[in-house]
Amino acid sequence: MKLIFPGFFLAIVASISGCVSESPASLNPAQSDSTSAISKDVKFLNFSYTTPRGMLSETADEYSNPILPGFYPDPSITKKGDDYYLTTSSFGYTPSLPIFHSKNLTDWSLIGYALNRESQMDFAGASMSQGIFAPTLRYHDGLFYLITTSVGHGGNFIITASNPAGPWSEPIWLPEVGGIDPDLFFDEDGRIYIAHNDAPPEKPLYDGHRAIWLWEYDPIKKKVLPKSQKLLVNGGVDISQQPIWIEGPHIYKVNGWYYLSCAEGGTGPQHSQVIFRSRSLDDPFVPYSENPILTQRDLAYPRPHAIENAGHADFIETENGEWWAVFLGTRPYERDLHNTGRDTFLLPVEWKNGWPHILPKNTPVPVQVPRPANTVKENGVQFYDWTDDFDGTALGMRWQTLRTFDRHWLSLSEGTLVITPQSAPLYSKDTVSYLGVHQAAMSFSASTTLLLPSDAGVSAGLAAFQNSDFHYFLGLRRDADGYVGFVEQVNSGEVITVFETVLPISANKPVELKIKGNGALIEFSYKQGEKWKVMGEPQDATLLSSQRAGGFVGTTIGPHARK
Repeated sequence: MKLIFPGFFLAIVASISGCVSESPASLNPAQSDSTSAISKDVKFLNFSYTTPRGMLSETADEYSNPILPGFYPDPSITKKGDDYYLTTSSFGYTPSLPIFHSKNLTDWSLIGYALNRESQMDFAGASMSQGIFAPTLRYHDGLFYLITTSVGHGGNFIITASNPAGPWSEPIWLPEVGGIDPDLFFDEDGRIYIAHNDAPPEKPLYDGHRAIWLWEYDPIKKKVLPKSQKLLVNGGVDISQQPIWIEGPHIYKVNGWYYLSCAEGGTGPQHSQVIFRSRSLDDPFVPYSENPILTQRDLAYPRPHAIENAGHADFIETENGEWWAVFLGTRPYERDLHNTGRDTFLLPVEWKNGWPHILPKNTPVPVQVPRPANTVKENGVQFYDWTDDFDGTALGMRWQTLRTFDRHWLSLSEGTLVITPQSAPLYSKDTVSYLGVHQAAMSFSASTTLLLPSDAGVSAGLAAFQNSDFHYFLGLRRDADGYVGFVEQVNSGEVITVFETVLPISANKPVELKIKGNGALIEFSYKQGEKWKVMGEPQDATLLSSQRAGGFVGTTIGPHARK
């Protein structure tokens, strides 16, 4: 596959190479002490993330898609009164299962994580696309329930909380429930059901042949009823067409009908949302004749503000009686190439003739949409432009680590983030001293100010991380000739130093490092004084895309140190 058109590549090089001078960041003199004492600890004074261009303005009556930009896939939503709560997949990142809160469905605050301690989960040795797959979040009778899958580390489980901000319970494991993407449905008669994706009842007829199954769950015994397993869907809407990867089931009861909403087509260009219904959970589910109710697979590319791979939806009814769907999609900079992972989008649901509709066929997902009724814009997470000065008593909630809940190697002290470097590099699956935040847009600039490591065995800087086999590390280290700046590329597991030189910098002054991305290219620079200086040529950022790297995660960016 051809990844970059020549004209596109040259245009981006010209654009990104001409934008390296910015005003110097404000430094706190009290934090600019000499680092003459030998120490392995690395001090980061701040982190800044900006989106330099490409943002759309919105009116007071509109909101912008995506509502959660940058690697927040497989959304599930619930409500308690007029408070809405949402979670997404988190895979190998910790803490896991972010919990967002909103009053208006469009602006969300991160209030906690459902998995935040070692006693709940262990992802040791996991790849970044293992860990936590698609969850379902529900509120019922005073309690919040979350059911999901820990791939490679235990399977399907339920956790509960009286407060969605936490703490959440220890996992209730469901060994009989195989596969992925479990759903919890609370019926009007008090019975509880689990729907999920798993293998078909017989030998698969083709690659991607899956099925949707149903179990009844006993909340007292905290396990499924042994003889309650039932097949709901085999293959998909029409098995004669060999549909692939029927998954992400959610059951709703509306006006006496049971509706089963599923993703179909795989979480790529053929992704879609399909719907079935039945009068009883004991009767067959009949597919809608107008399926799919959401897809972008029939649209031409390129097109303005293209959103691809749409599907994996969950529905919510507001207090005003409106229905809305949250779902995943991607924002490519070139067909199939996106470094931001799969985002969460929001669209209204219209009911016609007893069936829900999200988008008519051949209709692009709109970027700007009229707001839900009787809502106004509110404060929420600032995804596109924000700064962390590390001046709080606890690390900001948006920061995540890799695989482990153990953060013994980091601390906050007098307005600095202190990292004690671990020996494992980013291309290891051991405990890595790295903190990451989600890349939110195709174009971005991420920078940090740090005090130079005084120990010759320490490398410290910024990383743009897709997974262990695909990432970049912009680092500084001390050797006999002074301080060396380098750019390390890991491509298909091969470690390559694409730039390295001794930098003319002073050991007792802070240094700023910056990673600047623009679609298919990524650039690295440093500053000690007034002017940014580029470190080498722009590099290939397509290796940070899911298409190149494989798996299900997006890119994260943040401080890293190693010894």
